[in-house]
Amino acid sequence: MIQSMTGYGKSVLQLPTKKVTIEIKSLNSKNLDINTRIPSYYKEKELDVRKKIAKSLIRGKVDFSIFIEMTADKTSTTINKGVVNDYMQQLKNVLSNNTEDDLALLKMAVTMPDALKTEREELDEEEWAQINNKIDEAIVEIVQYRIDEAKSLEEDFKERIANIKTYLEEVKTLDKDRINHVKKRLQKAIEELKVETDANRFEQELIYYLEKLDINEEKVRLENHLEYFLTTLDSEDSNGKKLGFIIQEMGREINTTGSKANYAPIQKAVIQMKNELEQIKEQILNVL
Repeated sequence: MIQSMTGYGKSVLQLPTKKVTIEIKSLNSKNLDINTRIPSYYKEKELDVRKKIAKSLIRGKVDFSIFIEMTADKTSTTINKGVVNDYMQQLKNVLSNNTEDDLALLKMAVTMPDALKTEREELDEEEWAQINNKIDEAIVEIVQYRIDEAKSLEEDFKERIANIKTYLEEVKTLDKDRINHVKKRLQKAIEELKVETDANRFEQELIYYLEKLDINEEKVRLENHLEYFLTTLDSEDSNGKKLGFIIQEMGREINTTGSKANYAPIQKAVIQMKNELEQIKEQILNVL
């Protein structure tokens, strides 16, 4: 069962004094690239979070965020009264004696450094245990999203593989006509030269030439690659890289068939196979 690397997961935890929202987003990437946004008082748990994400998501560009919304009446940020009063007094000394608007001075003072002080929250292990459970829920949700997203990809892959098989059968049928076509073309070229040829020697050269144009091995290998792709697609593990390697091998056999065919009807079928394969290549980049 394949998975897409595109996914989204979210969970929300309501605590007595705050609302915690956890979001995980992922896009396709060659490797695992995790970016985190975590409040400073949870930072010591970041490494554990990264390990948890890496174990479940394996590959992709992942953005992990924890958002905190305070819901309690009391805030951890307070005005540093002594500092603000000192700033106001200094401002009065600097400004004109005609300016005695304390409200204006207060607005200026609270923007100064250290005018506000925030009490640093310490990590509450019981609180983190609840958050950790919600992280697990978000991961489960994004994994399911990836699985659902991959279903349409899987259907598309199977349809295009079936199309390539159809064109391959067409190539097999046309190959018989191609051999006769090549023989007649060579015979006609000899006749136009109006020279006498040794029949046995001509037959030997013809066999040598046809062996160089033989595409039976390419047809067999391509057929095997197509079956191997479908088998890998239906396996329990999602392995986009492996599927990508199989596609490369399929491309080689299709290209070689086209270059050796030397027969327009077969080359038309090869172009159709290339088109189907190119569509698979674009989509396989998003498979885990």
